[in-house]
Amino acid sequence: MHSTLKAQSYQGYIRQKKLVILIIMALTIIMALIAISSGSSGLPLNEVMLTLLGKGTENAARIVWNIRMPRIVTAVTAGAGLAVVGCVMQGILRNPLASSSTLGVSQGAAFGASIAIIYFGAGVQGQIFDGVTIINPYMISICAFLSSMSAAAVILALSRFKKISPEAMILCGVALSFLFSGGTTLMQYFADDVKVAAVVFWTFGDLGRTSWREASIIAAVVSISLAYFSYNSWNYNVLQGGQHTAKGLGVNVDGLRVVGMIICSLSASIIVSFVGIINFIGLIAPHLVRRLVGSDYRYLLPASAGMGAFLLLLSDTAARLAAAPVILPIGAITSFFGAPMFLYLLFRGLPR
Repeated sequence: MHSTLKAQSYQGYIRQKKLVILIIMALTIIMALIAISSGSSGLPLNEVMLTLLGKGTENAARIVWNIRMPRIVTAVTAGAGLAVVGCVMQGILRNPLASSSTLGVSQGAAFGASIAIIYFGAGVQGQIFDGVTIINPYMISICAFLSSMSAAAVILALSRFKKISPEAMILCGVALSFLFSGGTTLMQYFADDVKVAAVVFWTFGDLGRTSWREASIIAAVVSISLAYFSYNSWNYNVLQGGQHTAKGLGVNVDGLRVVGMIICSLSASIIVSFVGIINFIGLIAPHLVRRLVGSDYRYLLPASAGMGAFLLLLSDTAARLAAAPVILPIGAITSFFGAPMFLYLLFRGLPR
């Protein structure tokens, strides 16, 4: 009888986690519909729904499918990708402050992307408020990945061989961020005005510069990464008990960390190379949902992905509407939203 009650209690606990994930996904879908209907053309929500069902007008279909949907898909996939990357980094490094932006991975990707824009002509500045036109997204992604991997390699080496503390990892990430930012500044100093403007507009962050091609690349990379991380969710759960415990249960800890950091760096670099630097999403989204679903990576990963997508959609909609018709930099908006939220989490105590 007692075991039956415990089993029922556990099943209720699991159902609660699944319900939270479903609520987050529902909120993300609602936010996506609001984002599609928001804009200068003033499409009402019912017309957006008809267009999505293939029954809208030709003009509405052109606005929804050619202009707004690539931006929405980019926001959903980029937000989910950054949140999952942060969630996995916090787990494999056992550091609650780990994310692609705090460990210098995003800044490394930005440095590589700047090299591609300035020296390889992979992006050019458009008209005022048009941001950057991506000419060769593959060159930007390759340069961003190689550069971000150098940051990941330093973090891994210090974690593996020097056994540095979680606090020291963050300090190392800060140092790497300054290093890459200094390198980017030097490149801008010697570049011509047009290329400098292109890099500056690129670093602002902009979800509107992506077409269906770039959105599809981000979606593919994030989907593959999420599938790999979900497959290893049990290993991440075991790792929370300590490295020796994980090794005792047959987990290849070193391989898990190396491959995990490589995939995290790949995902972050692809996202950053197309949309610029977006702060705080990868840091706060996992902590927000960890309070709701716990630290079980079977549920933490999809919940983090949904929360990241929701937060980036919310931030992008605010960026488009706050000073319309001018679209504010998405990186600044996520920082304004994320910093107070993270300070609140610090006061409450970060969940582990």
